Amino acid sequence: MPAASPDLSGSVLAVHRSGEHTFSKQTVDAVTLLPGLGVEGDAHLGARVKHRSRVAADPNQPNLRQVHLVMSELLDEVVEAGHQVVPGQLGENVTTTGLDLVGLPVGSMLRLGDTALVALTGLRNPCKQIRNVGDGVLKMMFVDGERYGRPGEQVGRTGVMGVVVAGGPIRSGDPIEVRYPAGVLTPMQKV
Repeated sequence: MPAASPDLSGSVLAVHRSGEHTFSKQTVDAVTLLPGLGVEGDAHLGARVKHRSRVAADPNQPNLRQVHLVMSELLDEVVEAGHQVVPGQLGENVTTTGLDLVGLPVGSMLRLGDTALVALTGLRNPCKQIRNVGDGVLKMMFVDGERYGRPGEQVGRTGVMGVVVAGGPIRSGDPIEVRYPAGVLTPMQKV
């Protein structure tokens, strides 16, 4: 029996990692996702929180930010507005194309490449370091929530975060298949 079709699909534009806590990440040929940990060789790898502000608040929190994904379409908008930005510069591990990541519900499962599986946990909070890309870029990271069925809210769109359910390598050009969670679909919040 053939597998059910995905709810949505897109692809991997580029992959990135940094062994140090830097804002931007270096583009590499491939990354390996490790189940329950994140991106091998990345500073945010681990079952417990690794982001500095969250470690300071409570180092025993589970790491719901093992993998950071940003849609290339957002980067295109920033470039069209006259700023210089490249994949990996916003600190993402995976730059995608063809998916509106911010509009996906919490718990969506993304199959990246042949074996890697990431469960989305929430939105990345746009941080002040984005101002280094250029004047006005931080403001571009927020949109009226009407676009996502959330009227009256400002929704951050600097990417989504997830945890690794199944590991494996991913590289530029790999397909991404999205499956929605069962039950009521809940919009993602900041994690």
